[in-house]
Amino acid sequence: MQNKLFLSLTIIILSYNLNAQIPNGYYNTAQGLYGNNLKIALYNIIKNHTVLSYGSLWTSFQKTDVKPNGKVWDIYSYKPSGAQPYEYTFVTNQCGSYNSEGDCYNREHSWPQSWFNSSTAPTSDLFHIYPTDGKVNNDRGNYPYGKVGSANLTTQNGGKLGNCISSGYNLTVFEPIDEFKGDLARGYFYMTTRYYSEDSGWSTSDATNKSTILPWQLNVLIQWHQQDPVSAKEIARNDSVYKIQNNRNPFIDNPSWVNDIWGLNAGIIEIKTLNINVYPNPAINSININLIKNENFELSIYNVTGVLEKQIKSNNQLIDISNLKPGIYYFTGLQNQEFFKGNFIKQ
Repeated sequence: MQNKLFLSLTIIILSYNLNAQIPNGYYNTAQGLYGNNLKIALYNIIKNHTVLSYGSLWTSFQKTDVKPNGKVWDIYSYKPSGAQPYEYTFVTNQCGSYNSEGDCYNREHSWPQSWFNSSTAPTSDLFHIYPTDGKVNNDRGNYPYGKVGSANLTTQNGGKLGNCISSGYNLTVFEPIDEFKGDLARGYFYMTTRYYSEDSGWSTSDATNKSTILPWQLNVLIQWHQQDPVSAKEIARNDSVYKIQNNRNPFIDNPSWVNDIWGLNAGIIEIKTLNINVYPNPAINSININLIKNENFELSIYNVTGVLEKQIKSNNQLIDISNLKPGIYYFTGLQNQEFFKGNFIKQ
């Protein structure tokens, strides 16, 4: 069954690639750029997309999220192997009301609407909206994505809701199955880029400051992006959404741009995510970071809203934090071509 599914999907991808490849010159103005300059260039390319009505999403899903067997491709119920727990038929199984998993499908904003105060364009932007089981959608709510330690709820395809064990956050998160972690991460990279400078009316959340992704959440998403590379499903969906919205997700077309924008010395290093311990923690005036002694490193310290507070280039593991206000801080850095991260509390 899985071989037939893969073969059918491959045929669909080949068909899409013949009809909806990246237009010639689409990304020309982004070539050779890194860091925020690249993000701005991509924003200018993908902004001004065709804004859909919220109601039209039901029809759009029939083109963007259809399985080879014609059923709804629900990322919160789909299992990459074995029998499916349930499948939905377009229109027929559209929510409505529901009581339990498997009742109906609805419209899941992976970047929750409350985070952008239901602003018009992102409310119907297909690059972060998927058809999903109504009950699981409701259970996920507006919790961030992250690695779950102890699960309070496990869905029929293995998704989990529970306490977060990702570095820098310990409240409730939702963890989708590995098959779709990269998909959701690249959707977030799209959102923070597409709505760059258009987020004045947006809210903050435990994972975002308006359209800026907070460091702890960014680290999770970068890991998921690396662990779950772009799939044939994503390529087909990107092409399909492009036909409807007239813009593309750059991070599906060119996954290396994630590193080029958010990696230190962007475009030069391969991102690695080493967790670094600091001591003392909590601290008052200074912290020690557990790096290789006498080796130069770069360090950026952010507050909980994602604002850069301090940047350091040094080989001294003792870091002065006396000028920081009390609170929780996150840091990212680079030493010997290795990307590291951590967090600490300033008393």
